[in-house]
Amino acid sequence: MPRGAAVVYRSFGAPDAEAVARRLLAAARARGLLLLIGQDAGLAARIGADGVHLPQRLAHRARPLKRAHPHWIVTAAAHSLAAARTPGPDAVVISAVFPSRSPSAGPPLGAVRLAALVRAAGRPAYALGGVNMKTARRLRDAGLIGLAAVEGLRA
Repeated sequence: MPRGAAVVYRSFGAPDAEAVARRLLAAARARGLLLLIGQDAGLAARIGADGVHLPQRLAHRARPLKRAHPHWIVTAAAHSLAAARTPGPDAVVISAVFPSRSPSAGPPLGAVRLAALVRAAGRPAYALGGVNMKTARRLRDAGLIGLAAVEGLRA
């Protein structure tokens, strides 16, 4: 990953979440990467993470988090135009763009609908869902500030 890219750690309530997050933070710092903690602002604060990534249902918490931690990067998931317009997050992660094996992925938007949603949202946006080296090329003109990937990072 290039320097300045971010990693999102989603612990899903793992009992060793803090230990894992601290190891990830050390690895991220050593590589010039940022670490965002999924949903758990308390964990992000305890370990000194760079911010949080919120699920869509918690995007309304972005403003209070930014007030409490003005230096944090706060992103939120968005699966609709209304969600992409929710005030507060620094950026939204719009999904699913392409077919994905994620159990939470909805029907794919496709590159054209994604670009329209990004323009209508009027805020910085990343694309997620089925993004890999092949599909990323189709998103060049979508108005995104970046790409997010899970399986696309696997060799």
